[in-house]
Amino acid sequence: MANIVFIATSLDGYIADKSGGVEWLHAAQTAQGCDMGFESHFDRIDALIMGRNTFEMVLSFGVKWPYSKPVFLLTDTLTHVPDGYQDKVSIVNGNLKDIIRSLNLQGFQNLYIDGGKTIQSFLAQDLIDEMFISRIPILLGGGAPLFGDLEQPLRFKLNASQTYLDAVVQNHYIRCREE
Repeated sequence: MANIVFIATSLDGYIADKSGGVEWLHAAQTAQGCDMGFESHFDRIDALIMGRNTFEMVLSFGVKWPYSKPVFLLTDTLTHVPDGYQDKVSIVNGNLKDIIRSLNLQGFQNLYIDGGKTIQSFLAQDLIDEMFISRIPILLGGGAPLFGDLEQPLRFKLNASQTYLDAVVQNHYIRCREE
């Protein structure tokens, strides 16, 4: 079982610019067929847990729903899934450990954790096991940071590092836990 982050940041650690946009991600133009490891990551996971802001961002792209696996929308503010997404998205809320336990009991063992505030909440409770962080070579100078405050440091071990398109560096980290 693993809770896994797969995300891109700017060199200065932001996942969205000062206006909340992500157009800057195109600074690393992906070559035809280069998914920077996303497909193998997606093959490995059973379901996604994403925050409301990320869900609304995905909807704003105006494209066909991009996920073939169940999405659990972590929100305290939405009471129902928007029309057309009821068979793709389920709302979850409450204690994160209880949510994970419930999903694991339903057979969802490897969870893709997505969305800045969601990732920060999982990290604050030490619930992230792995992180794939792709650094896009652009400085934004502000915006939505990937990381937030923690009560105590969390140690991770670098498992692998890969360069894509001679520009993007992706690091795979595994959480170091006390035995």
